[in-house]
Amino acid sequence: MLSLLFMAKKKKRTLEETVLLIQQGEQYLLDEIIRSYKPFIAKTVSSVCRRYIYETDDEFSIGLIAFNEAIEKYSTERGSSLLSFSEVIIKRRVIDYIRKQSKNQHLSLDLTNEKNDEESAGAIIVNELSLEDYNKKNDEQLRKDEIIHFQELLTSFDLNFSDLVENSPKHFDARKSAILTAKMLVDNQELKEMLFTNKRLPIKQLETMVDVSRKTIERNRKYIIAIALILASDYVYMKDYIKGVLET
Repeated sequence: MLSLLFMAKKKKRTLEETVLLIQQGEQYLLDEIIRSYKPFIAKTVSSVCRRYIYETDDEFSIGLIAFNEAIEKYSTERGSSLLSFSEVIIKRRVIDYIRKQSKNQHLSLDLTNEKNDEESAGAIIVNELSLEDYNKKNDEQLRKDEIIHFQELLTSFDLNFSDLVENSPKHFDARKSAILTAKMLVDNQELKEMLFTNKRLPIKQLETMVDVSRKTIERNRKYIIAIALILASDYVYMKDYIKGVLET
């Protein structure tokens, strides 16, 4: 009886802690997680396909593979939960699959169309327009998902979009310099870990690595943190913007 009274209550393991164990070699936990989160995978895939998804569907298999990929790539440094991270990965992989399948169907239709009459040509145009519209809508949704996820990440660093608007460098050269500073931070594993652990910009360390004054780094601190968070995460659309600035 006394042993029961003093027995420590076993703490339930979080999903992220379980994933860390899997990454460290505890592979037997992988099947357990996948079984438990099949409904989540199916729901996420269904949101892209806009129809009910069965486990026998090819799209569900793509979702499973993407969920496994998310488990392999997940890191607490991303500042988000595994489910938020895996949702983004699953949606992207399913959309890539749909696009590939649609292109193959169009190619097959074109090759079997020996007469190439106006009616079949018109059908191809309609299909392509429908696919283009579908892709645009899904791209818009993915952008929205990225913004919502990024907003949550900013909040964990005590930042918001208003801060970025107010603290964004006004001149192009200053913005490019701040982005390069953020890139240098992310490329340095030690500094990146300091940023995510302390939720602060390691200004002292950065000052010795970049050709920018401490005063400038401090003035652009919030903007540099935001860009670093984008570069260190899986934000495809926002990374495209940053890439465009750097290539200009």
